[in-house]
Amino acid sequence: MNLGTRIRTVVKGLPAVGLALAELVLFCLFVTGVSLLGIGLGVLLVPLLAVALRATVNVSRRLAGDWSGVAVPEPYLPAPAPQPGLKGHWQRTQWVLTDPATWRDLGWTLVNPVAGLTLALLPFACVVGGLGGMLMPAYYRPIVDASGDNWYMWVKITDATSAWYAAGSGVLVLLAGLAIGPWTLRTHAALAHKLLAPTRTTQRVRHLTETRSDAVNSSAAELRRIERDLHDGAQARLVALGMNLGVAERLLAKDPEAVRAILADTRKASATALTELRDLIRGIHPPVLADRGLADAVRALAMDSPLNVTVKADLPGRAEAPVESAIYFAVSEALTNAAKHAAPNSVTVDLWYEDGRLRGQVTDDGQGGADPSRGTGIRGIERRLANFDGLLAVSSRVGGPTTLTMEVPCALS
Repeated sequence: MNLGTRIRTVVKGLPAVGLALAELVLFCLFVTGVSLLGIGLGVLLVPLLAVALRATVNVSRRLAGDWSGVAVPEPYLPAPAPQPGLKGHWQRTQWVLTDPATWRDLGWTLVNPVAGLTLALLPFACVVGGLGGMLMPAYYRPIVDASGDNWYMWVKITDATSAWYAAGSGVLVLLAGLAIGPWTLRTHAALAHKLLAPTRTTQRVRHLTETRSDAVNSSAAELRRIERDLHDGAQARLVALGMNLGVAERLLAKDPEAVRAILADTRKASATALTELRDLIRGIHPPVLADRGLADAVRALAMDSPLNVTVKADLPGRAEAPVESAIYFAVSEALTNAAKHAAPNSVTVDLWYEDGRLRGQVTDDGQGGADPSRGTGIRGIERRLANFDGLLAVSSRVGGPTTLTMEVPCALS
């Protein structure tokens, strides 16, 4: 690390001084607001003070991320839906006070003014103090003449020789300040990570909240799709069947040949409606998946695919139906994406169970370059698996191959 970089690290910690003082003031105000809950005024003050407190502490998080190179995410629980009037203020107050991150923030506002200021100011103080010692030969005489007692560190300055000893000590102090600058910043950032980063419980709650929202939205979208398919497909055909049978009933005595033609069309329409209903049921939960399990269902999926698909399965038992369905439709979406975008010569699907997790892997030798941020297919797979605490890993370099690895924690029967 060059000299310029070390000097910048010494100066970098200075913004933490004003920030620590602001956090300490907000701590006092927040505690005061909580103490006023008994007379009702705190219900109005606590949410407002929490906004100011969190905004200030988030600056500490950003500084810690800049100093360490590792971002410190915000750990706060999602805010409740806004409610009007006093009920809404009380709801937001409860949300603030029951969020563990609020109390971690308050703990930080007590620690940072002591430990944070020490770590932030120590290198700067060493550099400034070292410069003062180095300049001692230039200004020691007026101090000695005025007071007769002048010390720098452990050196008592009475003449030019002792002043030069002080200058040598100042050089050491200056070098120490430059040396410890990066270390103090990293230590300050590590302390912020420890106190301000989301806990495992908070991350778990947030994950569950997000996946629950995704599950609700996905279920609503699926219901709308089923309603649309029934209304536009099978329902319309069944209505047409009823109308044809009504016409046939009226013509039965007058024109048997016309009735025969109508009945033939009706039979064809009923076969089409039955096919559409079967396709709809297959889209909800394939019968082969319920009857024969995930491995055979994926093999049937491979047979229907236009691609050259090889399926390898090693499953000692069956998972719960929703988990099997999630993996099945994830594999189906992966094969659809490969057919649409990758143009592969062959695709391999592997299914196995290991370490309490049902795993699936879809590998194709297509053109690669799959990017979750550029489409909804991979995102859809991620959301489907996330509903069961599942994960999706994508490896797809340009030119291929592409590998999608999915896993869902579960137990096999």
